[in-house]
Amino acid sequence: MSKLLQLKIVTPEKLIIEEMVEQVTIPTKEGEITVLADHIPLIAPLSSGDIVAFVNGEHLPIAVVGGFVEVKANEKGITEVAILADFAEHVGDISDEVIEKAKAKAEELRKKAINNEIVDFEHFESELERSLNRVKIADKWKNRKYRK
Repeated sequence: MSKLLQLKIVTPEKLIIEEMVEQVTIPTKEGEITVLADHIPLIAPLSSGDIVAFVNGEHLPIAVVGGFVEVKANEKGITEVAILADFAEHVGDISDEVIEKAKAKAEELRKKAINNEIVDFEHFESELERSLNRVKIADKWKNRKYRK
């Protein structure tokens, strides 16, 4: 059995996951990285995409938007991967209804931006990115096997 690492994903609202995994692939601003046990220490900003943990032969995909990842070894020598995300959601929680709402919200935000109704562009951008990322990741994993 391969060495495991501790994965913890947290948003401002809640703890998304905390468990031992074999590896985790993470989208960063510099590109996608895969972290295995005994990885070097690292801090990197996240980009939108999907975090994919591998546990007991199964993929565990989580949609993510914004935040940071920190990789370090704890006092017992176990590699810890802490992800502090602006938004994260298990792909299994993204239902067809959620996807339709995300598409509608993205379209509504786009129309407001065209009509110059939105003045809070940071909020607009983050909401649009969140909605579009949900749709993209749900579509990517729609016909693939993963742990729910």
